Amino acid sequence: MLTRWGKALDRGNPHPEYPRPQMVRPNWVNLNGLWNLDVIERGGAGGDGRTKILVPFPIESQLSGVQRRVGPTETIVYTRQFDAPKGERVLLHFGASDWNTIVHVNGALAGEHKGGYDPFTFDITPF
Repeated sequence: MLTRWGKALDRGNPHPEYPRPQMVRPNWVNLNGLWNLDVIERGGAGGDGRTKILVPFPIESQLSGVQRRVGPTETIVYTRQFDAPKGERVLLHFGASDWNTIVHVNGALAGEHKGGYDPFTFDITPF
């Protein structure tokens, strides 16, 4: 059952506001929106990325567009392409993520974070 706020959600630009108003910076990109999603068995090959998930909502939620439970032997893989500003330092901020997050940028390992639902940041400038 969707609330009135869920029904009014702009699926093309969910939560477009700057996440930390006290620290507004002139150059930032909000990566909320549709991402490619694969759910694979651990150690298995990647999928085709045809399933879409609406970030920042969890996979189990109705607002994610997926509404799927992830089993203990499965891994969730999100992918998204975006253009980073040239000649500037680029930080990739996560507001929260489930237990273990591994981030690749342009095929290279950018970082790994372990810890449930903690905010964390990777400097992806070198990638």
